[in-house]
Amino acid sequence: MEQTGCGTSCGCGSSAAAALPAAAAMESVPASVNGIALHAPGEQPAPDALRERAYAELLRQQAVRLGCLPEQAVSLAPELGAAEREAIEAMLEREVLLPEPSEEACLRHYAANKSQHVIDQAVHLRHILFAVTPGVDVQKLAQRAEAALLELTRKDAPAGRFEQLAAELSNCPSGAQGGDLGWIGPRDCAPELAQALFFQSEPGFGIGLHPRLVHTRYGLHIIELLERRKGRQLEFEAVRDSIAAQLELRSRATAWRQYMLLLVGQAEIVGLELEGADTPLVQ
Repeated sequence: MEQTGCGTSCGCGSSAAAALPAAAAMESVPASVNGIALHAPGEQPAPDALRERAYAELLRQQAVRLGCLPEQAVSLAPELGAAEREAIEAMLEREVLLPEPSEEACLRHYAANKSQHVIDQAVHLRHILFAVTPGVDVQKLAQRAEAALLELTRKDAPAGRFEQLAAELSNCPSGAQGGDLGWIGPRDCAPELAQALFFQSEPGFGIGLHPRLVHTRYGLHIIELLERRKGRQLEFEAVRDSIAAQLELRSRATAWRQYMLLLVGQAEIVGLELEGADTPLVQ
């Protein structure tokens, strides 16, 4: 008897071929939330976009359950318009209770972050930037930066060598001025550099060449601090309202996250993974 294919021993005979349509059919099944598809069959949204659709559909369904939105006979999650989004936001405002930050909580935050409430502080510094760009060999870049820093820390380093190296090596336009950035405040530099220069609980930067490379989102920096203006510490009463607003914003983000965890935990999610909880006792 003549056989087709190569039999069942290697898995590429007629039985495997018959399985292909079933596998393809499974792949085409859309992701869904409580039976409502998040996309059309065959469509493949990016993972982040798919999660956003899932969260939006969870909120829409909750708004329908609570009578905030009318019921719709849909099999595919509808796109939310401005009116639907406003209704969902109003629902969240009612459903998610936010305690007002207490005076004690505001005082604790102020005491723990006093450096964040100093005005008119600034530093005069210069730097050499070794920029991390796509495709760069970070290890070799770090070696070049360390070698330049070591040269500058030597006692016999000639006067003006910092300016020379800045002009030769720095990927910052300030290299043309010997790396001099002038006077800058916390809002004038990368957040990582601002944290190191202004917001450390213990002074991390003294006047002179910093003995270690400073890492920011832009790359590696050799930093020399030339002068510092300390600024003025604001009293608690002057910043109490802004601290309360900041704490309320954090509380809102935490509470809304917990609300979404509960919705996910109570829903039937197919085709994607979302973090959820089935108890209101979430942190």
